[in-house]
This record gives sequence, structure tokens and C-alpha cells, in this order.
Amino acid sequence: MPKFIHTADWQIGRQFTTFPPEDALPLAEARLHAVERLAALAVQHQVDAVLVAGDVFDMQTVSDRTIRRMFHAMQAYEGPWVMISGNHDAALAESVWTRAVRLGAVPPNVHLALSPEPVVWPDRGLAVLPAPLTQRHTYGDTTAWFDQAQTPASCVRVGLAHGCVQGVLPDDIDSANPIAPDRAEQARLDYLALGDWHGCKRIQDRVWYAGTPETDRFRGNESGQALLVNIPAPGVLPEVTPLAVGQHPWHQLTARLEVDSDVDVLLNTLQGLASSSVVSLSVSGHLTMGAHARVLSALAKAGARFRHLSCDTQGLTLLPTADELASVQADGYVAEILQDLRHAQGTPGEGVDTAAEAMTLLMQALLARQPVTITPPGGAA
Repeated sequence: MPKFIHTADWQIGRQFTTFPPEDALPLAEARLHAVERLAALAVQHQVDAVLVAGDVFDMQTVSDRTIRRMFHAMQAYEGPWVMISGNHDAALAESVWTRAVRLGAVPPNVHLALSPEPVVWPDRGLAVLPAPLTQRHTYGDTTAWFDQAQTPASCVRVGLAHGCVQGVLPDDIDSANPIAPDRAEQARLDYLALGDWHGCKRIQDRVWYAGTPETDRFRGNESGQALLVNIPAPGVLPEVTPLAVGQHPWHQLTARLEVDSDVDVLLNTLQGLASSSVVSLSVSGHLTMGAHARVLSALAKAGARFRHLSCDTQGLTLLPTADELASVQADGYVAEILQDLRHAQGTPGEGVDTAAEAMTLLMQALLARQPVTITPPGGAA
């Protein structure tokens, strides 16, 4: 009986506009490499088909070259691929799909299931019921026709859809393109392969979101995978196995730094992340000049090691020691201000944050005029 790969939300052509070009371009390219890995996994696991549950393309206006490259990336697996349209690449009268056909880019083994009609392979024991989106937002359930669809009794029934299972996603997300939570039961499906939610998520034993195969946001939702689905016979519960696909894990970190051990923990955490990571870091707290310099140096090195690092240090302020203040060439009125600000930072009250910010700005200005060498405790600089 059939074994297939369930994947979705390739978002080919996505532009990471909030990233610098040197990071955005490799991340966009990684989405095509993910398709190549999916094809390799299909060959490795000798599957009967690969089912793609919508949002193959990120937008209708991707270039002709991107369309051709996407289908080229699939070539290693010569078995059947079944694709439906999602909200990003809806099957409009004129769409990315009609362009792909005109270009002659669609290989014979790729089935564009852009209308609600069963796709059946009796020899593989597989019947796929597609629910393509023909507009970006719908408010009726495009999977409703599954209930009356006729398929061979010898074939497992697999629904393929793109949308929101109502009332079950995190934070009670109910959006356009609704899907009834009992669709698998009502339509006698052996499996319902879903796209739209970018994380890998089990809704029911027979209902799964595969998630995007290449992570594209800071959600921590088990993305970067595809699902290997084996259904021994019609009516038997599917065996679902996640397969790692993505190259770039995304990490969103926060750190409060007050003492040297806090810095050690942060630097060890960063060191433990893969160099292919996309990292968003927010740092706050109060540090001596020596610890502050150590953190900034480590972040500069991490920025060169990671695929991308964005770091918000606005909440990180300087609290120099008495020796560090003495090492700064400031006298007269400026020296008095520094001492007053240091005292204010150590005195509870509404002015603590303001004093910390002022101290940081003043110290940065002084150090910029004349850099100071900080001597580590117990040793030479």
C-alpha cells in the first residue's frame, strides 16, 4: 500500500527584504535546495508519490527563471508529484501556474491538481482528493466536496488542502480558507495532508500540517521538515515520520546580563548554535566596561560565523567600576557627571534607567575620542 511524502509551503521566490542582501540571497536560494533534498528523500525512501499542499510559490510574479529552476530542482525523483495552489499562488485565470504551463516547464510526472477532481493511481493504491485555492481568500470550505467524492475501494483516500483547520491551531487562529475540523472523518479520509501553517503539527492521527521545509520565521514550531506517510491499507491509521530537510535553523534569544557568569552563559549558547543558523538576539542588563567589550567582541565574531545575526543591544548599559572610571581620561565637570551617574545607577528610583542610558552614551563618546585598554583581572592586557 502507498507510502508518500507530504510537504507544503515551499514559498519559492520569497524575498527576505528585512535582511541585508548578503544574507537574503542565500536564504532565498536555500528554498530551492530544500526542493532538491525533498526529491533525494523521495528516492531514498522509495515513495509512491510526493504531495505538495500549496504555496509552492511565494507570489504570482516570480520570474520565469525561478519557475524553471523550481521544476528543475525536482528532477531527481521521477515518480508522481501532486501539487495544489495555495493562497500565495492561487490558481487564478492568469497565474504563476498558467505561466509555468506556457513555458513548458512542468515535467510529465508533475500533476498540477488545480481543480477539485480525484487524482487516482490504482496500481499504487492511492487516490488523492485535491482542494486547490482559486483565489487568495475564500470563506467556504474547499474540502467539502471530499465527502461525496468516489474513489476505488482498493485505494487509500488522501485529501490535499491548504487552509486553516478551525479552532485547533495555536492562539485560536481562525482565518480565511477554513477547513472543518472533522473533515477527515466526514470524508472517510485515510489521511488529510495540509499546508498553510508553517510548522509541523499533528491535528489528529489522520490530519497533519507538514510545515515549510526550510524555516522562514522565528516561531519554534518544528518547521524545516517534511512528513513520510505510510498507510498499510485503507482504514488503517497512517504511520507518520518527520524527515529533516531544512539547512537553516532560526533561533530567537533573549539574555539579561548582570555579572560575568551571565556573559559566559550567553557566549556558550551562541557557540553551541550551528553556523548555518539565523539568529535574533536581544540583550539587556548592566555590565562593566570590560564585560561590555567582551560581549561586543563576541557578537562581532558571531555575526561573521552565522548565516545571519541581528542583535538588539539597546537595553545593555555600562556600569563601570571605580577603576574603569579612573582609566577614562575625563576630569573636571565631566568626571563629576560620571561619578554622579554611577551613583544614580546604584540608587533605586525612577531615574535609574535614565542614568544608565546617560552613562552609556557618555562613556561611548569618551571612549570614541580616546580608546582605553581594559586590563583583565589578575593579568596583563
